[in-house]
Amino acid sequence: MSYLDNVLFAILLVIGFGYFFKSVKKIIRNINLGNDVNRSDNPKARWTNMAMIALGQSKMVKRPVAGVLHIIVYVGFVIINIELLEIIIDGLFGTHRIFAFLGTTYDVLIASFEILAFLVLVAVVVFWSRRNVIKLKRFVSSDLKDWPKSDANYILYFEVVLMTLFLLMNASDLHLQNVPGGFSHFIKAGSFPISQFIEPLFNGMSNELVMLLSEIFWWLHIVGILIFMNYLYFSKHLHILLAFPNTYFANLNPQGQFDNLESVTNEVKLMMDPNADPFAAAPVDENAVPSKFGASDIQDLNWVQLLNAYTCTECGRCTSSCPANITGKKLSPRKIMMDTRDRMEEVGRNIDANKGIFIPDNKSLLNDYITAEELWACTSCNACVEECPVNISPLSIIMDMRRYLVMEQSAAPMPINAMMTNIENNGAPWQYNQQDRLNWKNE
Repeated sequence: MSYLDNVLFAILLVIGFGYFFKSVKKIIRNINLGNDVNRSDNPKARWTNMAMIALGQSKMVKRPVAGVLHIIVYVGFVIINIELLEIIIDGLFGTHRIFAFLGTTYDVLIASFEILAFLVLVAVVVFWSRRNVIKLKRFVSSDLKDWPKSDANYILYFEVVLMTLFLLMNASDLHLQNVPGGFSHFIKAGSFPISQFIEPLFNGMSNELVMLLSEIFWWLHIVGILIFMNYLYFSKHLHILLAFPNTYFANLNPQGQFDNLESVTNEVKLMMDPNADPFAAAPVDENAVPSKFGASDIQDLNWVQLLNAYTCTECGRCTSSCPANITGKKLSPRKIMMDTRDRMEEVGRNIDANKGIFIPDNKSLLNDYITAEELWACTSCNACVEECPVNISPLSIIMDMRRYLVMEQSAAPMPINAMMTNIENNGAPWQYNQQDRLNWKNE
């Protein structure tokens, strides 16, 4: 590579990583729109969760076919990108295979990269077939259409292109390494169990043409990686980064245990305190913003719930296991997460357009994105939470929005309103007078 190529490469890196970190800042800003919640307890359990679930893929293999294939793609993505370090050094300083001095270790690394690249190609073909040929039900649902449907395929195409360019780059490199007497700076280095079968494609070509093709493959490969890295912000594939913090900050409470609203808890404690003066006036802060019961928009959710939304892989395991969805109800836990993310992005664009300030847009997560019908279809069984491979909890968002409907709008379904009225008046869910307690046993 010439000095000009080195400078061009450096500029490309600055632009690529600069735009990436700008997107990361937006993600962090949007997540911080949520309310604070303390998830610093029990760090040992949290690190274990992250190691087992995000790194170890322990929940993925509950569905073996998809799980094993995903592990191949995941390991391939992580390990093959170790090669990116060598590409960056070679690109900046004009060297060629800078780590070749590692000898046998380097040969083993390159060989493992090639085998993984081939396995990734096989896995991607299977994934594409499951989505577009076999058309598994969870990939053709009504909540997965338009951009989300296309996005999943774009990612698969990206991976095919990147792995193919990697193998072509190695095959052309191998061809030039084998030129009698050596060619330019192409030293003998690496072991190529896959690209050795591609290398014959370059037979009959001049060395200069093969070298040109090798440089083209190299440039396309690194440009493709930078494009893919910046595509993550717009894609469900963002989970490859966020799965780690998401599993670390996941709720450690037993499934089915819900948190209490502090304001309501304090009110109940006051009512139960025989020494409290119910007529004592509480100090009034005229500047205080009254707290909202439950959530109607993303600013009412906590930051972990918003992190959940960005981490969603749109795999549909939650929806395919949801009893409400299976029986034809409108609820889709996957859609809950996708809608939350879409609303968060809309609020973020509003803030960007108004120089860091959110201007009310007369829209909200409730009604404009998620309907009350969806929320009340949930049985709160936790199937979606159990199935999620990265510990996302659609149920927590559903329950917070239900709280808003009940406590702020008194908009619960009629049977629930009747039950709460009976509890208030009779001390039980039924319409019997308290003096008729014996009649309750027949219900």
